[in-house]
Amino acid sequence: MKVGKSRIRVSVGLVIFACLTMVLDTSGQTIDVSSFIYDNIDREYRTYIPEIYDGSQPVPLIINLHGYGSNSTEQLIYGNFTAIADTANFIVVHPDGTLDGQGNQFWNAFGVSDIDDIGFISALIDTLQVHYNIDSNCIYSTGMSNGGFMSYSLACGLSSRITAIASVAGSMVAGLQTTCDAQHPTPVMQIHGTDDSVVNYNGGFGLEPIEDVVEYWVEFNNCAAVPIFNEVPDVVTTDNCTAEHYVYEDGDNGSSVEFYKVMGGDHTWPGAIVNISTTNMDFNASLEIWRFFRRFKLDMFVSVENFDTNVLSDLLVYPNPSKDKFDFLFENSNERKITWFDSQGRELGNAICRNTTFELDFESPGIYLISVAEGDQVSHSKLVRQ
Repeated sequence: MKVGKSRIRVSVGLVIFACLTMVLDTSGQTIDVSSFIYDNIDREYRTYIPEIYDGSQPVPLIINLHGYGSNSTEQLIYGNFTAIADTANFIVVHPDGTLDGQGNQFWNAFGVSDIDDIGFISALIDTLQVHYNIDSNCIYSTGMSNGGFMSYSLACGLSSRITAIASVAGSMVAGLQTTCDAQHPTPVMQIHGTDDSVVNYNGGFGLEPIEDVVEYWVEFNNCAAVPIFNEVPDVVTTDNCTAEHYVYEDGDNGSSVEFYKVMGGDHTWPGAIVNISTTNMDFNASLEIWRFFRRFKLDMFVSVENFDTNVLSDLLVYPNPSKDKFDFLFENSNERKITWFDSQGRELGNAICRNTTFELDFESPGIYLISVAEGDQVSHSKLVRQ
């Protein structure tokens, strides 16, 4: 496993910056590089904002997670959604994992450390919703290799926020099927090569076989046991691999599972601009993932409460995020009740404000929920304390 992983990691590093200008024309689009403190760790992320985005309406969010030893910049290019986002109008965030003992960035999908990456991703969603008009109904996770593993962890541990997931060259850790706590039918797409030299198609070393993972989600969602099968046209005959497509339909509440089986494919992202080892070029993984995601909304499966979308028009809170205090500024001095909660919705305190200003501070970093009641009108927002 180490040989395959090392070879692929070095290959990406050699070509990644050469491909950057081919992938992005940043004259109109924006890549925002930001960070915040979570669990006393400075967590960085890169957010791709398409030119078409103007904030006037809620847009979907795709969380795009890098593989082990990779990073957010490489995943932005390797698992590239930018051209799709430019026309479909969704935001893509590329967070960075933390460093292991060997200095490699990773996601704690294997339970080998005390890093709370599920909590971090939840806080990241909250932070993005402060700055952008994110549709809470359309939040999806995908990733390469370790990022695919982490997407399954989010499906099991953050299902209240994640609508659907897609794993490319990732799997589930052995045992996760018995502890998975997904609270709703969860659409899943799996893309995997039969000759994957890093995450073995047949499992082993504490990893579930790929077909067992697919079967688990088919049964979890109560999909039809017999899939619709199609051979992906072999339009690029020089890539030394072919692909098969399996679709399991009619799951609970309209959920489904899709599986792209890349015959002879290695540990790669099909259709990637960076062609590593045996990469299938008969289909584009990013395009197929978006085609899959866009069919599903969270309220198909659960009751969604958009706590963060209704903000009083005369209310200004700054700075947000803040490393210190938050200043509230109102247009008038009407009486209003301000209540604040932790990220789990537990009330922490409240106050009556009869002025145009109000000041609030929190001792610990985190995400806090704010309710402002004025007469019959109640408004909600989120604050990020760094």
